[in-house]
Amino acid sequence: MAARVNGLGWATRPLLRVVQTWCLDGRRWVRALRRNPVRVVFPSGQVVERKPGPGKQPRRAAAEASPSEQRPKQPLQVSPSQTPCTWEESGLRYDKALPGDRRLSSVMTIVKSRPFREKQGKILLEGRRLIADALKAGAVPKVFFFSRLEYIKELPIDKLKGVSLIKVKFEDIKDWSDLVTPQGIMGIFAKPDHVKMTYPETQLRHLLPLLLICDNLRDPGNLGTILRSATGAGCSKVLLTKGCVDAWEPKVLRAAMGAHFQVPIVNNLDWETLPNYLPTDTRVYVADNCGLYAQAQRSDKASDHGWVCERRLSKLHKYEEEDDDLEPGASRAWLPELEVQSYDLDWTEAPAAVVIGGETHGVSLESLQLAESTGGKRLLIPVVPGVDSLNSAMAASILLFEGKRQLRVRAEHSSRDRSYH
Repeated sequence: MAARVNGLGWATRPLLRVVQTWCLDGRRWVRALRRNPVRVVFPSGQVVERKPGPGKQPRRAAAEASPSEQRPKQPLQVSPSQTPCTWEESGLRYDKALPGDRRLSSVMTIVKSRPFREKQGKILLEGRRLIADALKAGAVPKVFFFSRLEYIKELPIDKLKGVSLIKVKFEDIKDWSDLVTPQGIMGIFAKPDHVKMTYPETQLRHLLPLLLICDNLRDPGNLGTILRSATGAGCSKVLLTKGCVDAWEPKVLRAAMGAHFQVPIVNNLDWETLPNYLPTDTRVYVADNCGLYAQAQRSDKASDHGWVCERRLSKLHKYEEEDDDLEPGASRAWLPELEVQSYDLDWTEAPAAVVIGGETHGVSLESLQLAESTGGKRLLIPVVPGVDSLNSAMAASILLFEGKRQLRVRAEHSSRDRSYH
């Protein structure tokens, strides 16, 4: 039995060796296919010399060549923004979110609520351009969620130190994005302070003695458009009273198109503290269509004036009804009496602040009192009879750019007078 087994083992050994030899030959042929031969010998005995391609030479010839003839190896040129050594030297690292990671969803759930933004002092910025503008202005990032590493490498490296970088799937960003076409990057920032911000030099050179006060503006789209118009007109500051929508709400940020980082914005102010943010000798002007109500009563038809707002007339009626309830000897000084002026007449001889009210409730009584105390007036934009009122963002744009025009004309006249003298 042992002999039989030995014989079987002896018979199988050549087979194993043949198989092993065949495998080696197969590997040898594979290696041969990968090589670039310099001489081919056909079965007929014909020998064909293969010339090396331009700029190439056989390894042996290259080895025998003199060192002076050998070309020095040029280092591989890599773009600084793509080289990984920059990241390694700076010590930046990022985490890759695994399936089931809820860091993005948990942050997005709470950061979109105004109570969280006010309590924690955090805001959400989305989009590569908006994030770049925020970093340039000095905003402090806390966390970045991104779908592609190149989006993070586009940002300044010195601004990313100490920031949590988390790579997530694009589908996850798309689920939480407010944009129609998400850009693959979202950032959580500390709520910016207008005092510590660094605004563009171009914007600072074109600032005008013109301020904007938003009174009870509650529509995010309107507020974002107003901020964008204020930036374009060259306003030096935008003040938001309590009752306005949060300036750092995602919809406001999307409509403003980066205006938050080009003009100082002071949010959530009381009327008692608001005068502290106005320059000295500032006159407050109110954009209110109810200004001609007293003049309209002198006429038989209120529509003759063409700019009377029926909805805001009812608000003024409410003030007058409260006034009628007073005793005959009581004082009526609480109801401000402001002179009415057309918007295209000169009202920029002193630093001016324009108050824009919300479309639903209009301007507040406090804004009228502030305008009266500073010697301001009501600014009216004539509209066709039958039109209720202008959009708040449209009215703000008209008044701000009219103020810009008046200041430019005033500057041209002053420069012309100096040249004459």
